[in-house]
Amino acid sequence: MTSPDPDGALAEQLLRFTRRVHRIQKRHLELSDLGVTPAQSRLLRTLAHFGTPPRMADLAERLEVVPRAVTTLVDGLEASGKVRRVPDPTNRRVIRIELTDAGHEALGELRRARRAAAREILAPLTEVERAVLGELLDTLIDGTAVRQR
Repeated sequence: MTSPDPDGALAEQLLRFTRRVHRIQKRHLELSDLGVTPAQSRLLRTLAHFGTPPRMADLAERLEVVPRAVTTLVDGLEASGKVRRVPDPTNRRVIRIELTDAGHEALGELRRARRAAAREILAPLTEVERAVLGELLDTLIDGTAVRQR
């Protein structure tokens, strides 16, 4: 007879929850009718966090993907007018990626879609449960325990 594995059960719950979150976010993204894939959405959000337009290599590093994957994403976003390639002002051999006005508008729509997805996912929880969940997620993300005083 084997003993129960509580960590295994938690791992399965986390996997199922992650899949549900992804599915709901994808549905809300499709409803936004932006023509943006989840990967392109992630690139747009990441791009918005840079103070100045990054190089492709900077994006690849931040997204933790190979540079070729970023090239494909940027190609698609550039074709839809959401980003553009611009030469680096100090080194013309370097190309940087910047958001266009259409890209900024898309980011606003993406934020609304993500908030709608979050409302749907969190609907069964009370405000207190949401606060506890937030603290627990911060602990898991940071890898350090939050101590109550």
